[in-house]
Amino acid sequence: MTTPKPLLRRLIPGLLFGFLVFLALLLVSDIREVSDQVLTFQWRRYPLVLALTLCNYVLRFFKWHYYLGLIGVKNFPLLRSAHLFVAGFPLAVTPGKVGEALKGVWLERETGVPTARGVSVVLAERISDGLGVLALSTLGVIAYPRYWPAFAAVLGTLITLIIISQIRPLALKLLDWGESLPLIKRFAHSLREFYEGSYLLFRPQAILTAVSLGTISWLAEGVGLYVIVVGLGVQPGWETLSIAVFVLAFSTVIGAVSALPGGLGASEASIAGMLALLLALNGETASAATLLIRLATLWFGVGLGLTVWTITPEMAGLRGAS
Repeated sequence: MTTPKPLLRRLIPGLLFGFLVFLALLLVSDIREVSDQVLTFQWRRYPLVLALTLCNYVLRFFKWHYYLGLIGVKNFPLLRSAHLFVAGFPLAVTPGKVGEALKGVWLERETGVPTARGVSVVLAERISDGLGVLALSTLGVIAYPRYWPAFAAVLGTLITLIIISQIRPLALKLLDWGESLPLIKRFAHSLREFYEGSYLLFRPQAILTAVSLGTISWLAEGVGLYVIVVGLGVQPGWETLSIAVFVLAFSTVIGAVSALPGGLGASEASIAGMLALLLALNGETASAATLLIRLATLWFGVGLGLTVWTITPEMAGLRGAS
């Protein structure tokens, strides 16, 4: 049973780091100018940005629930599944996102599925999301070749992991070899459960379905960034839209590979820098856009997750599970 203090303590560094990142965005530009940009933003557009973020969450939830069925979770109530999914949002700001493994613990408690198999769902979510944002980044990488090395490195890594998981004899040999090592032997059963889950989740039909959902879901957040930059005075149009989608998608990749809590720092620097470079925005406007999109995406999600914790506190160990 996870106790409340350790879980909440894991969130504190990410929350503090998030505050410092926002402060840094203000300090590297003129604080007064950034504030003016935020205040003059066309706030009537912001509900649409939040709606697009919710679209992202809903589509990713359907992927999550689809994955649960693949690993053997049957007849799990949709609402309870949604509770688990949304409750995991704050765990993204734990160092290296390692706190997201707690979703495997929750799944075992709720369904009896082994924790390691539940953790394989978390990994599959991350990899399918990664492939989705890489798909959205493709045209941008072609147009701006400077981003090609990072794009190719991440894509190659993800595809290699998927291929290895599907070459079953090779994967089983690696597991057998790992079990001969004293430090790994004690985790042998969990590793096999994790692999069995991963093998099912990375089957061709499953990965195609998941990546399709991931691509559409992250496209919604890219459109959200477009709405924000237009609300800050950028000329609307297809070129602006395509750049906004590319910036959001590629910055998500950078944030993920950084292993920083919630991609904090890396994602913000990428968004602000790419907006300044590709849309020729001044530093104050780029910083304002970055603050607004991160509030509407990462921190909106963290807020929803913390709300679920208050409604169902047993999920966060805030009271004993019944």
